[in-house]
Amino acid sequence: MSKSASTSIPATGSCVPVDTVDVVLPLAVPGAFTYQLPAELAEQVVVGSRVVVPLGKRKYYTAIVIRRPGTFPVDTEGLKPVADLVDAAPLILPRQLDFWRWMANYYMCTPGEVMKAALPSGLKLESETRVSLAEEFTEEDEEALADAISKDEEDAPSAALQTLTPRQHILLQALRAVPAGKSLTIDELLKKCKAETGLLPALRRLIEDGVVQVSERLSRAYRPRTASHLRLAPDYQSEAAQHALLDALKRSPRQAEIVMALIAEPQLARAEVRRRWPGSESALATLRRKGVVDTFEVAVDRLTTHTADPAAARPVLNAAQQTAHDAILREWEEKDVCLLHGVTSSGKTEIYTSLIRRTLDAGRQVLYLVPEIALTTQITTRLGRVFGSDMGVYHSKFPDVERVELWQRQLTSRAFPLILGVRSSLFLPFSNLGLVIVDEEHETSYKQQDPAPRYNARDAAIVLARLCGAKVLLGTATPAVESYYNATVSHKYGYVALTERFGGVQLPQIFVEDVKELRRKKQMTTPFSPRLTQEINHALAEGEQAILFQNRRGYAPVLECRKCGWTPRCTACDVPLTYHRQASRLVCHYCGASYPVPTLCPNCEEPSLHAVGIGTEKIEESVASCFPAARVARMDLDTTRTRSAYEQIIRDFQTGQTDVLIGTQMVTKGLDFDRVRVVGILNADQMLSVPNFRAYERAFQMMAQVAGRAGRRGRQGIVVLQTRQPDIPLVHQVVAHDYAAMFAQQLREREAFRYPPFVRLIDIYLKHRDESTCAAAAEAFAALLHPHFADALLGPDSPAVSRVQYLHIRKLVLKVALDLPIQGVRRTLLAARRALIARPAYRSVNLFFDVDPL
Repeated sequence: MSKSASTSIPATGSCVPVDTVDVVLPLAVPGAFTYQLPAELAEQVVVGSRVVVPLGKRKYYTAIVIRRPGTFPVDTEGLKPVADLVDAAPLILPRQLDFWRWMANYYMCTPGEVMKAALPSGLKLESETRVSLAEEFTEEDEEALADAISKDEEDAPSAALQTLTPRQHILLQALRAVPAGKSLTIDELLKKCKAETGLLPALRRLIEDGVVQVSERLSRAYRPRTASHLRLAPDYQSEAAQHALLDALKRSPRQAEIVMALIAEPQLARAEVRRRWPGSESALATLRRKGVVDTFEVAVDRLTTHTADPAAARPVLNAAQQTAHDAILREWEEKDVCLLHGVTSSGKTEIYTSLIRRTLDAGRQVLYLVPEIALTTQITTRLGRVFGSDMGVYHSKFPDVERVELWQRQLTSRAFPLILGVRSSLFLPFSNLGLVIVDEEHETSYKQQDPAPRYNARDAAIVLARLCGAKVLLGTATPAVESYYNATVSHKYGYVALTERFGGVQLPQIFVEDVKELRRKKQMTTPFSPRLTQEINHALAEGEQAILFQNRRGYAPVLECRKCGWTPRCTACDVPLTYHRQASRLVCHYCGASYPVPTLCPNCEEPSLHAVGIGTEKIEESVASCFPAARVARMDLDTTRTRSAYEQIIRDFQTGQTDVLIGTQMVTKGLDFDRVRVVGILNADQMLSVPNFRAYERAFQMMAQVAGRAGRRGRQGIVVLQTRQPDIPLVHQVVAHDYAAMFAQQLREREAFRYPPFVRLIDIYLKHRDESTCAAAAEAFAALLHPHFADALLGPDSPAVSRVQYLHIRKLVLKVALDLPIQGVRRTLLAARRALIARPAYRSVNLFFDVDPL
């Protein structure tokens, strides 16, 4: 069995000098594993290579070599050998491994979890379990079994078959239909059987009885794309042979043209031959039959390349932008991180572009991070015009094979100097990183929630840049409180402000509508206040556009019985179901489960169910009713599940094919549209009711950002903010575009109640299917920690959503003083977790940490 690198290998047998490697597996297991390195691989394996290693009785995994300890005496009976080498060159660079180690340590997860998050699926080879009938199980055995089952006989044809059930018979019938020598994965087998439950235990018994045999096959998810190419056969490579061949082809002009092309170019793509000479297949077939032309396959890129526009190659900055640009360079002379605080539509992207060009001219690489995939659609076009084929794009909406190819390309001399991507691009191999730009640095989308590592890409980017000797630019109109504090109070970061909108356009005018008062006076019968309705009508009449922001998808958050108050809830999660009218389903937004919409209340059996609350679907319906001439689009998770869907919605709105865009927080994140005149914030109160100490900060950021989409070209925009609390300070701060006032208020509150940036937070979660076990484990874990942290530890409590996917949840919050050594805190927490799960009653409890939660 493989041994953990952190554990000494006992010398129980004869010890001989053995060459070993330490590897990381893509599993949530602590530490590394040590394997014996066969002599034939010793010269080829280097740190960062992928190797195939066995784990357990049958499974094989791709592992990354993180260390070669060298040759030392070891008990070879307890050490498994490396099975194979996947890469002759390193797939992971040394700085990446350092970055992985930091991430596993800081975010309190395992190196395997970091590896699993970092690598595209196509680079993580894993053996798959395949099943087939045992060779000794004959057709006569199955016929006898069928007779025994149909007659309910007890005398089955053999002892192994006596206990078989009808479900096992279904499995055997499916396996008998598989051609000889072939096998099925377990998923393929279950799909063939088309039965809902009970098949896995039945299959397990068949395996134990030896009726079904199991094998493991290493699956390679990635296959390079190839294209058919042509070249002259070896016999026709000499000049004399070519002259003789052309003489022989005088009566076949098409064949002669193809041969002449292959003389001029040693190889030609078959598609190119078809393009040059339509209808040339017959001539090609003849040349191949004569042995004149050979066909071979060449690997080709799947990656999309961009074409630069020479006119856009060098951005021209206005006076304010140039001043900010120069100030950033001065800040970088003393600090590695700088915060660019620029109001919406101030032209931050032009500054980014100039800094990118400067970095590329110096021969270094740039990573440009955006928080949402939706943002890459617009920014790809803008940067593509400037940098062309120097830019690569990386995010999860691309097929896995494209992400694999981009990863592999970054390890070659053809690496993209500029990478545009979302948080996962941090893990790409950068050989000479010089600049990291984190656009919209305040966005919560930079935080990975599940699974581990639960990292914040903004903070991780700063560490990656430090490891690579690169500079970092954080850009936003509404900085995170921690970032603004680090820049203006503790002066840990540099700070540059850009207060002018591009072209001198004024910030939008914000009107506050008191929804409570309007509804009391019966002046608001739709989701839109009279002012918002008037402004949208005016914009549409002048050929302008509107954005409506409602941070709830679906038709209504809740269905409710008018008579008894019953609401449908998810059976797996402790949340009400959201009504999706277009799909005519009730959907859980936590686990994704879908349920039919009941016609009667199951509690009182009355047909009195009605929708409570407003989602984006209902807004879309209301827009169609109130503004029948408007062309409407909706951008939320339901309408943007594919890359092309994102792009189409944004393209249609940008080109004026859509008049009104309805969206969730996706529409707040840095999108730039020329003709948007009106923005409607339909329910500001919803953002303030979240049980989180950052609720006011986030509400300000979302409202300020979506307001910034209005009036970007030539004239001042209009924002209508609908709320039931028009007099609270936050609303006044949003109306006045007063970030400094919001920051000052938040800083006072956080200092008083001990929240970041004055402490570090670590959330501790425990999950288990049994509620009492989960609660008891949480209390036991709190008891282990209280002697060390006393009042700094809060809880355990049930969170707002206390059950997800059948797992009950308990939460503790640890407030770590800034002067407390964080390494000691981590050691204490990890030791307490080991002590807890060592108790048999809590061994199955899932306990994890969320460092710097949002």
